Amino acid sequence: MSTGQVPLDRHALDACFLGPYGENDTLLEKLVIEFLRDHVYWRRNFHPEDPPAIPTRATQHPSYQAFEARMRRELHALSAALKKSVPFHSPRYIGHMASDLLLPGLVAQMLTLPYNPNNVSEDAAPVTVEMEVRAGLQLARMFGYVDDPTRPDCAFGHLTSGGTLANYQALRLALALKAFPVALRAARVPLELPDDDWAAFNLGRDGAIALLDRWHAWLGTLAPRERRLWQTLVQAERLEHLGLVDFFARRPRLQAPKVLAPVTAHYSWSKGMKLLGLGRAQLELLPECGMRLDIDALHDALERCLRERQPVLLAVAVLGTTEYGTVDPVDGVVAARAAMQAHGLGFGVHVDAAWGGYLATLFRNPDGSLRTRDEVGAGFARFPQPEVHAAFAALGATDSITVDPHKLGYLPYGAGAFVCRDQRAMALLAEEADYVFDGAAAPDYMARYRRLGQFIPEGSKSGAAAAAVYVMHQVLPLDHLNFGQLPRQTVLAAEAFADRAQVFATEVADVAHACVPFAPDSNLVCLALNPAGNRDAGAASAFVRRLHEELRCDPRQPLQLKEFFGSITTLRAEAMGEDELARIATTLGLDSSGFDGERLVILRHTLMNPYLLDGENGISYIDRYFEFLATRVRALLAPAVRAA
Repeated sequence: MSTGQVPLDRHALDACFLGPYGENDTLLEKLVIEFLRDHVYWRRNFHPEDPPAIPTRATQHPSYQAFEARMRRELHALSAALKKSVPFHSPRYIGHMASDLLLPGLVAQMLTLPYNPNNVSEDAAPVTVEMEVRAGLQLARMFGYVDDPTRPDCAFGHLTSGGTLANYQALRLALALKAFPVALRAARVPLELPDDDWAAFNLGRDGAIALLDRWHAWLGTLAPRERRLWQTLVQAERLEHLGLVDFFARRPRLQAPKVLAPVTAHYSWSKGMKLLGLGRAQLELLPECGMRLDIDALHDALERCLRERQPVLLAVAVLGTTEYGTVDPVDGVVAARAAMQAHGLGFGVHVDAAWGGYLATLFRNPDGSLRTRDEVGAGFARFPQPEVHAAFAALGATDSITVDPHKLGYLPYGAGAFVCRDQRAMALLAEEADYVFDGAAAPDYMARYRRLGQFIPEGSKSGAAAAAVYVMHQVLPLDHLNFGQLPRQTVLAAEAFADRAQVFATEVADVAHACVPFAPDSNLVCLALNPAGNRDAGAASAFVRRLHEELRCDPRQPLQLKEFFGSITTLRAEAMGEDELARIATTLGLDSSGFDGERLVILRHTLMNPYLLDGENGISYIDRYFEFLATRVRALLAPAVRAA
């Protein structure tokens, strides 16, 4: 598209946001007023022969004026209360995964809200349903999936309220696809099928989709009455019809499948296993090495599952953990899938890229091709490490991905997304509702997915969020020349932050030990601290909690009293590995044995704001933050120093 041909420069970047100081208020005001008026004209031009339903004299009526007064009073109260909100827009906010909002998406959402489209189907949202489907294709291209709707193996993506629901959809689709070949066997469909239920349950994604294709092709050769008969027979044997209990009760030698995920996986995986009916016990959390999934541990778990004939539903990799921003070895997980498939243990690979998904724009050319590590790394000091580049390069070989436009996409909540590599599997999730869908066969890709509610977990859903995502992607195409300029600024800030942290450690060395516990993979950097002379991990955690009290939002105090906003997380032995644990403990002067069962609280900094390094004014908010932090560390430790 033409918008992708001109690289985004600094001046264009300055037009992307309302701005930390509201610098683009005139631009936002012009856009809102222009398109509000346009909406009003649209209303007036729909059958202009109809008389106005609300007379002009209505504004003079006492009850009208009383209602307006009540409305204004409550809106003023809301506006006043919202002044206690967290200032996500400011470079002084480096806490959780939130920042300023991109104007194209913000205005598109505001523009669309009065039209109130419901993206359950094109009948309720003839414009924004197609935008949502196309936004899914935009995301698919960013990840290296096929994004050509004319190809049968084209990807498919849709929006959700957030990454949590997208992860549920990954589980739901994986289970439907895994169980379908078993249903074909039970219905005795006259196709070439696996020899037993174990083999059928472990065909893997590609094998199951190929079988699904053959099933549909065979149905197409039958007369309508015979086709309906076979569809009914297979439907009666499907897991979705029988339920988990009956499906596995009929196959006592077939166990319910497990999900293998790193110990840093988001808690939505636990919730999803419970909601799906598999149960939390079927979620196995694997240890990490250097804050990334331990591939050796994954291989050990898979080999044990093969020996015990324990099916595996998904192996999950995290692309930018919520706690540390680290990137799991996606390439290693993909390789493990291929190795185990050769031994008859098939499963899917899902990537939870809720946080790091949009970093993929740094790795993509405008034509969708992958950039080399040297090309991506130009201008950075260390990013991307070879293992990080390898992980992003492997995304196109995974089976499904979660990503959150409302995180590194800089869009309003809630806008998560689920993307699967091969849309043919989505047929297994289709529902029918006569009052929403007409039941006729959809002839092509776009026509099929305009009936979005058939395939997604939600029913009614906002079309305004879809408009925001689609328009943002149109204005800022998902490649390194355009959208990628945003994460580029923040990764540069992360490198500067890590370097400045080393200077900070030297500055406060007389009163505290400080270190970045592990090099950042993305734009999220942690900082560990321990008062000098302290050996106890619990005491170190207590000190960081006291420090965090001065970095967290406190609605009881005026917002302006806060210099900076930050967040905390914890280091856990199972997420570090013994070698990393010993290294970090030594650097901080802690007794590593004290970590047994203990979580070390550390500061966590999400560097999303592109103005942390303000070249226009010669300001580094990173320098200012560490100056503030040094002052507070010394102030909190002063009583202890005097006592000593």
